[in-house]
Amino acid sequence: MPTFRYKAYSAAGAAVSGTVEADSERQALAQLKGKGLLPREVLEEGAAESAPRAFSFQRGVSTADLSLFTRRLATLVASAVPLFEAMGSLFEQEESGQLKRVLARVRDRIAEGASLSRALAAEPRIFGESYVSMVSAGEAGGALDAVLERLADFLEEQEQVRSRVVSALAYPLLMVVVGSGVMLFLLTVVIPRIVVIFEDSKAALPLITVILIKLSHFLQGWWWIPAGIAIASVPLYRSAMKRDIPRMKRDALLLKLPVAGGMLQRLILSRFARVLGLLLSSGVPIIRALEITSEVLVNRVYRSFLRGVMEEVAQGGSLSGSLRKSPLFPPLLVHLAGVGEKGGTLEEMLLKAGIAYEREFSTRLTRLMGLLEPLLVLGMGLAVGIVVMAVLLPIFEMNQLIK
Repeated sequence: MPTFRYKAYSAAGAAVSGTVEADSERQALAQLKGKGLLPREVLEEGAAESAPRAFSFQRGVSTADLSLFTRRLATLVASAVPLFEAMGSLFEQEESGQLKRVLARVRDRIAEGASLSRALAAEPRIFGESYVSMVSAGEAGGALDAVLERLADFLEEQEQVRSRVVSALAYPLLMVVVGSGVMLFLLTVVIPRIVVIFEDSKAALPLITVILIKLSHFLQGWWWIPAGIAIASVPLYRSAMKRDIPRMKRDALLLKLPVAGGMLQRLILSRFARVLGLLLSSGVPIIRALEITSEVLVNRVYRSFLRGVMEEVAQGGSLSGSLRKSPLFPPLLVHLAGVGEKGGTLEEMLLKAGIAYEREFSTRLTRLMGLLEPLLVLGMGLAVGIVVMAVLLPIFEMNQLIK
């Protein structure tokens, strides 16, 4: 008889793990529920671990495509179309691609008797834990269509945030690339042809010209050193980020950066409040919701603190009281969480806080980009101006000597 390893929560909210013998995964789940445990993960001994969760609700399929699929499915479910027919209809509408192949497998599992959440959970690269947990809660509460609508709204809003960030960063990145290219061209092509005149004259050159000439010679003869460092830094960085301690230090440093750190914190707070509020409003238990939310957040500093919050809430503590212990969560969020707990509207208050922090992030991003663009133009102009000065100063001195 196969042995299944499980992770679950007890009735008191404590995390437990162990093994159970059963003929199938479904029977193992039934045994755990019979013991009063809430299963979190059940894997057969020897089976491959599920793919790690990433920052997004999904991977492999764009957020826009996943949002459109979710919206269509919500419409069909609200129209009382059977799940198998709904999935078949969505499969036929979808153009050839990864999502179409996934929908075919999901449809086949539903035809075999699996629930929608179980069918989606078998595709962890597309449907993350947050997505599956909300669908499961919607099925249990008989409000699957409403949950899917909320999911579609959330995914669309996240796609809008991502688009704003990409659009805002496009111009500065283009300026940096163009400016770097112009400087490399001047230092490696233009300057070497001009400095020959200065070197032949044997005249004393200004310091700025000497520095420019040495830099030009270095890039011509030893260009492979900075290129090698840049290329080698990528795998070294990735290797370091696979360890917990360097990742924790990096995430802590990012939060302390001037300007950017504050913006990152508001983006994280927005994601935390909106995901947690969305899970709670869909009927997911708070311990499970906190666990999923911590996995959605990419910052290890927040993840580490939320593990302690989960333990305190599981032992009967309040969410607002636990959040108040860390400066990672500002007073506004703590206050709204406390008001929600007292009034029984925690999920509503969290969603409002998430919207507020998202708007604040967007406002700061707009202001920063409005300031950064002229600064980049000014910086590029100064860099080119320094090169021009380094070339013209010796020419002026030579003219003075001739006179």
